[in-house]
Amino acid sequence: MLRIENMSVAYGHHRALDNVSMKVDSGEIVVVLGANGAGKSTLLKAIGGMIPAGNGFKASINGLQIQNKKPHTIVEAGIALVPEGRGVFGELSVGENLKLGANPKRARKHENKNLKTVFDLFPVLARRKNQLVRTMSGGEQQMVAIGRAIMSQPDIMMFDEPSLGLSPLLTTEVFKVLTLLKKTGVGILLVEQNARQSLAIADRGYLLENGHIGQSGLARDLIEDEAVRKAYLGG
Repeated sequence: MLRIENMSVAYGHHRALDNVSMKVDSGEIVVVLGANGAGKSTLLKAIGGMIPAGNGFKASINGLQIQNKKPHTIVEAGIALVPEGRGVFGELSVGENLKLGANPKRARKHENKNLKTVFDLFPVLARRKNQLVRTMSGGEQQMVAIGRAIMSQPDIMMFDEPSLGLSPLLTTEVFKVLTLLKKTGVGILLVEQNARQSLAIADRGYLLENGHIGQSGLARDLIEDEAVRKAYLGG
């Protein structure tokens, strides 16, 4: 389980997150919805240790405290981020990108098993494991980014706008992969502009409004909420 308590982040005088608390259980998908600039990406980066959060917050995974830890320590604890923009190494091959994902100590003895999982989810990567990633389509590069995260043997996977720039068909495929990962027991924290599709696969959701949690609940309740429908689902 990932648990965040009273997380605040400021950029100068601008408070991007203000006392945000949430949790993600094993084997569930939790979606964070919000307008541009609401603090969604900041939330994931702060959890991952890439930007500092204010004093007094707590963050833990499976009871292990991770607040104020370095990113590599947080990955070793069991958290993997698939960032917005994918963050793949274009000059390396598919196979090399995936191998880099298996670098954490927790992942090394599981490398072959996790590689099989990645190739089962994305058969195209198995066929193109020697191809340079920069020569692949955006959708294929997103597969590499997801695969690299899987290779780290995570308990919690965080996704920052995984459907960004993808066709409707590829977006549907990515969301199918998320549901398959959930079935393996991985907890998923999903930041996504596609509110309708993300709520359709999620168990629970949080609405992030100007750095605050404005509303939270079961995904099936949020998708029927009139205010949520007007704000995120087009009425």
